[in-house]
Order: sequence, then structure tokens, then C-alpha cells
Amino acid sequence: TNKAARFGRVKNNLKMGIVGLPNVGKSSLFNLLCEMSAAAENFPFCTIEPNESRCPVPDERYDYLCNLWSPPSKYPAYLQVMDIAGLVKGASEGAGLGNAFLSHIQGVDGIFHVVRAFESEEVIHVDDSVDPVRDLETIQAELCKKDLVFLDQAIAKEEKDVRCSPGFKLSPVFKETMAKVRALLEANKPVRDGDFTTPEVEMVNAKLQLITTKPVVYLVNMTAEDYQRKKNKFLAKIHKWVQEHGGGLMIPFSVEYEQKLWAMRDTPEEREKLIKETGAASALPKIIKQGYADLNLRYFFTAGETEVRCWTIFGGCLAPQAAGVIHTDFERGFIKAEVVSFDDFKSLATSKGMSEVKAAGRYRQEGKQYEVQDGDIIHFQFNVTAPKKK
Repeated sequence: TNKAARFGRVKNNLKMGIVGLPNVGKSSLFNLLCEMSAAAENFPFCTIEPNESRCPVPDERYDYLCNLWSPPSKYPAYLQVMDIAGLVKGASEGAGLGNAFLSHIQGVDGIFHVVRAFESEEVIHVDDSVDPVRDLETIQAELCKKDLVFLDQAIAKEEKDVRCSPGFKLSPVFKETMAKVRALLEANKPVRDGDFTTPEVEMVNAKLQLITTKPVVYLVNMTAEDYQRKKNKFLAKIHKWVQEHGGGLMIPFSVEYEQKLWAMRDTPEEREKLIKETGAASALPKIIKQGYADLNLRYFFTAGETEVRCWTIFGGCLAPQAAGVIHTDFERGFIKAEVVSFDDFKSLATSKGMSEVKAAGRYRQEGKQYEVQDGDIIHFQFNVTAPKKK
């Protein structure tokens, strides 16, 4: 299980932030992900106002339902993505545009950490040489330093509250948790990597708003040539560093190659031919799906003549809360959920509608305690009466 998920906010509109040093390929990746043109010019700090966008989560199940029903309205699941401008060494003390960036990172729920593993005359490196492990160390150190500032502020606030309330004193759980957090951060280790009891996790969530509790997906940006031959001299070193610093998924990709594929979007035959020749498919679907999964997000489908839609929920969500994502009345007047898993639907239904699924006994009636599964197709029954007059 993902250790960072313990610290997540239970909401269904969570965001991933793309971070990294200047000129590693962040805005280029963001543009590709969201088909948006942020000013991805080759100069540090060109994206000061964080660009926010959303990109559809690729899903063959959704495509299948859209093709079957051909409804006028189609609505996929979306991953919210934020492009956060380049951190530099000393950002936690305000170097570069440090403080603004770090507060932007505080506002996201997970991090895509882009690491540069390519040499290029055209794209300057902020520290004059390409060394991904040094870059990883730089950013990790800045994030840990900033979290130490947040930790000190939280402790000072708690101590002040205690002083103002006679008879109160700092709880042992508070003291132990804060000491544990400090030990990790002073050793340049992310808080998500620590071993915490449930009360300690609750204490961190209640008292601290940290950056290093967030899940991280490491994206290693390399040349098109390296990506196609699946080799790069830095990969083993980066992998070793990631495993030693809290783990997390590492996805190699190439902005250069992705841009080439994107430029062929209007000529799909040529695009497919290139993918076949190189044996290298786009890494973007995997990146988007992994971001979604690391935020502990799931979705269910509603499908019919008028609309096929994905509804985003948090992992562990029960049927009434899932109904509430569609409309608060659905949750308030929840009666039951009529459910079929996507796999059952696909294997049984040869046309639109649920008659074959019902005939096979796979159309289930579920109550308030049902935990919605990823890919469920659901129809909610609800009844809302007007609030009683007082």
C-alpha cells in the first residue's frame, strides 16, 4: 500500500503538481499533458503563476461504453495538474521565487518530480552540469527545510495555545509525533517514509500541513534516442536514490519523443508507424494513470442514452457518498444502488441496456454500506422529500 495515502485529504478534486529544477522539462510535459501552451521558454521562472489544468484519464473501459452507447454527452475522469515553476537551491529561504513555489506545492496533493537525464547545448542547466542525483538531493533538501519551518510554526502555535489555557498541557502524542517528524526532516528524509501509529498520523493531519507527506512519482526526462533504446547512463543511479529516499514509482519518458508523437496527432497512421518502428509508445497515459492512482482516486460510471460519465471518488467511498458526488439530493435521499462491474457488463451485454446482465443475475442491489469499486456501473435509486416546515 502507498504509505503517503495515510496523509491524504479525503476529497475528490485532488491535484498533482509538477515540480523540478528549472529547465528539466516541466512546462513542456505540462503542455503535452494538457494540450495547453504555457510559455515553455528556456529561461528559469517563466511559469510564476502556477498553470492549472486537467487532463482526461485514458481508460479503455470508458471508450468501450462511449462506443456502445454513442451518447451526445461524454465526460471522462480528469486528473487536475498544476505546473509549479522551477525550484532552486535556497528556495526555502526565498531564493529564486522560492516561497511562492513552496506554498503552491503545499496546495497540491501529490507530486510529479521531473528529473533531467539528458545533455543538451540548447537547454542550459541551472547548475551548469547534468547530475540527476544532485538535483534530487537539492529538491528533497529544500522541501525538508520548508517542512521544518512549518513544524516550528505548528509547535509555537500549540505552545501558545497551551499557555493561554490554564490547566492544559502538551499531550505526549503531540510531543512524540513532532519529535519523530523533526528527526526525519533533519535527516533530509520525507515524513511519508516514517513509521507512524494511527494516532500519530491523525496528529500530523490535524496539526501540520507538510509537503513531504505527499506521494511522489519520479519522471525521468531523457533524449528520444535513449527512450527508444530504453537505456540511459543515469537510470540505475536515480533508481537507487529513489529506493533509499522513501521509494515511489519512477517512470522514464522523453519530452523530445512525446513532442514528436504529438506533432503527428493529425496523421495517426504515421504516428502508429513511428511507434511500431521504434517499439516505444507514449509514456503519458501511464503518467496520468499513476498520478490518479497515487492520489487514491477511483471512479465509477453512469451510462445511458444521454450520457456516459466517469465520477471521481476517493478509495474506500461508500455508496451514499458516491451518490452525493452526482448530487447532494442523491446522498440525502439514498435508497439503494443498482450495480454491475464493468467486466461483467462487457462479458454479458451485447447491446445497450442491462437486460442480459439482469438475466445472468449480475445486476446487484447494494445498500448504504457498499464500498464502491473502481469501474462499477451504477444507477442510484433515491427519494427526496421537501424539508419539513418548522
